[in-house]
Amino acid sequence: MKIAFNEATTLKNSTLKKDLELCEKHGYDLIEIRLDKLKEYLVENTVEDLKSFFQNNRIKPFAFNALEFINFRDDAGYQQIKGDLKFLCGIGEIIDCKKIIVVPTFDVGDYTQSQIKDETIKVLDELAELAASYNVKLALEFVGYPNCSVNTFGQAYEIVTEVNKDNVGIVLDCFHFHAMGSKLEDLKNADPNKIFVFHIDDCEDLPVGALRDHHRVWPGEGAINLDSILKTLKEIGYDEMVSVELFRPEFWEWDAERTIKVGKETTEKAVENYFNVKVKS
Repeated sequence: MKIAFNEATTLKNSTLKKDLELCEKHGYDLIEIRLDKLKEYLVENTVEDLKSFFQNNRIKPFAFNALEFINFRDDAGYQQIKGDLKFLCGIGEIIDCKKIIVVPTFDVGDYTQSQIKDETIKVLDELAELAASYNVKLALEFVGYPNCSVNTFGQAYEIVTEVNKDNVGIVLDCFHFHAMGSKLEDLKNADPNKIFVFHIDDCEDLPVGALRDHHRVWPGEGAINLDSILKTLKEIGYDEMVSVELFRPEFWEWDAERTIKVGKETTEKAVENYFNVKVKS
C-alpha cells in the first residue's frame, strides 16, 4: 500500500512547492494536490516546472482535491465547477494525475433523499462525461456532517453505483465514515475497485453528528475504530493507497516539516499490521 499526503494537513503553514520537497524528503509515495495551492503555485511557477519535479523525484501525483459543492448549484456556480474540472484535467494530462475528488453541497434545503440522489447522479453523470475525454476519474467524497447532502458511505456508494461509469467512484475518509455513523457492513459489501481514494485520520470522542474537521487528530490517537476499517479493506481486497488528511488548526501552527514527518509516521504505524508499507525516512 502506498502512502500519500493530503495538503489540507498543512493548509495554513506551507505551499505546494514546500509540501512536495518535504514529502519527497520523508519518503511519501504520493501526494494529493489541493486546487487552491495549485493555483497559488502557478502564479510564480509553470506546469512544466511541476512536471519536471515529478519526473526527477520519487513522489508522484495521485489526485486533485477538490471540486467542491457540485450538486444543487445555480448556473454560474455549475459553470465554475465545469471550468475548474477542465483546468484540472488539462494539468493532469501534463503531470499524469488522473483522479479528481468531488464534494457534495451543504445546506441544500428540504430536499428528500430521493431528490438528493437524483440530482447528484445527474451532475456526476455530466461531469464524468467531460472527465472521460481526458481519461480522468472522479471520486465522490461524502462528508460526515448532518448538513451535507451526501453524508454516509452507504448513500455515496449507492449514488456512484447507479451512475455506473468506470470513471466514477468514491472516497473513503475514516473521519467522515465515523462522524455520521456509516455502517461497516456497507464497506464489507463494497467493490474495492470503486474506492478510488482512501483518507486516514482519527478524531476526538464526540457523538454522531457533532464532529467537525477541527476535531481530527493523528491516525491511532483518537476514537475511530481504524482497525475495523483497515481489516475490512484488506478483506475486500483494497490495497492501493492511504492518504493522511487532517484539518486541525493546531497542526497548521506547527513547522510544516514536523507535520509532514508525524503524518507519515502515524499513518505507517496505523496501517502496518494490515498492509505492507515501505518505511523510508
